[in-house]
Amino acid sequence: MKLYSTLTATKEDLIVENTSITMYVCGPNLYGPCHLGHGLSYVFFDTLRRYLEHQGYTVLHVQNFTDIEDRIIETSHETGEAISNLADHYIQRFLNEMDGLNIQRAHHYPRATEAIPQIITIVTDLISKGYAYATDPGDVFFSVRKSSNYGILSNRSPDTMRTGTRIEVDPNKADPLDFALWKSAKEGEPSWESPWGPGRPGWHIECSAMVTQIIGNQVDIHGGGQDVVFPHHENEIVQSESYSGIVPFARYWVHNGLLSLSEGDSEKMSRHQGNFVSCEDALATYPADVIRLYLLSSHYRTPLAYNENSLAAQQRAIGRLRRAAFPAQNAAHQMASAIDSQSYYTTFSEAMDDDMNTPEAIATLFDLGHAINRDIDSDKDVSAQSEMLKSLAGILGLTLESTQAVNFDATADALIGVLIELRATLREQRQFEAADLVRTKLEALGIALQDSKDGTVWTTIIPS
Repeated sequence: MKLYSTLTATKEDLIVENTSITMYVCGPNLYGPCHLGHGLSYVFFDTLRRYLEHQGYTVLHVQNFTDIEDRIIETSHETGEAISNLADHYIQRFLNEMDGLNIQRAHHYPRATEAIPQIITIVTDLISKGYAYATDPGDVFFSVRKSSNYGILSNRSPDTMRTGTRIEVDPNKADPLDFALWKSAKEGEPSWESPWGPGRPGWHIECSAMVTQIIGNQVDIHGGGQDVVFPHHENEIVQSESYSGIVPFARYWVHNGLLSLSEGDSEKMSRHQGNFVSCEDALATYPADVIRLYLLSSHYRTPLAYNENSLAAQQRAIGRLRRAAFPAQNAAHQMASAIDSQSYYTTFSEAMDDDMNTPEAIATLFDLGHAINRDIDSDKDVSAQSEMLKSLAGILGLTLESTQAVNFDATADALIGVLIELRATLREQRQFEAADLVRTKLEALGIALQDSKDGTVWTTIIPS
């Protein structure tokens, strides 16, 4: 299996000791609800974990909660809600929405506030080694130019960097690029005691502390969105490696592309900017299978724009997979299907092994589904092939189980009945191409036909 590593900008062979893999994925800042851009990232890393486990690896999955940081403090001041209450509320909402997207829960969800002792230990060590310095107000900064490899992840050098997003300008810094490890207490903010006086951790040190506390000084796969490559992950590297002396801190850096609100929009979905679709709203409109299929139909490193038409198309298309996965067949006198499902498994695995090429893997699912549906129409036994389809879909986190009957009005029901009778007549006359066209047109409207010895029934997919 090959994974693209941001650090080397190449696809690398995945090589680990034994069959155990540690994976740390940057989680949400708990100042507001998660949006579908978060969902894109977490669906991808869930799929990566599912595939690794399918391949026989044991994955230790850790995802943090940022429950102390500038924006959650700002939200607390604006709303009057205690920070702990905000964190608890958005953690529970996050878990409910991730469950709704059929995302497996991580093995550990550490909170930044639970890692304060480890943060103080790391910062103390960095000061003693000369990598960090304390100021009179009680702030502690990492000295960027003390690290020879700062900029290695984002492929830039300190001399070409400029202060910008999430790089704080502070007159107490020795260099504008130096970043905060510890922030002195300010009025109205939570604080903890430390050797430098009361204060709170900087954003970047939180993840280093949680990784080392739960996983150790080196993690196999460190993941997140491309928006945290710099400065967050860049800063994680230098502070973690300077603390432990172990290089590399992460053996594979894996970053997903970002989701924008619309085509041509260069801005990512952002709660801070207000240009987002919440996971809650998306799940109220579409089943989890449809959302996952939509997000995984684009390669994880490619930017994606939210598109209602594309989601609606996936909702219609998934009906073909559901029909193939759960065929209503006459078990009597059926000839076994000759579909070689193993060949589809091989093609699927080759796509996933090539840097998680989920678009190609999904195309293989639909190819298999098309072959199964063709044999269903020919009254062949496809039970083994259907099981293979469900197994492959499961690796992508698709259940294919949400087909439900819909109560159309009497006129629509009668018209669909006429089309079903027309299709049956065409099949009796062996005009199979025309009969298939009727089915295809109905599927385009979200109506799936299921044939059995007792006749044909129709169902459609509705948001669950």
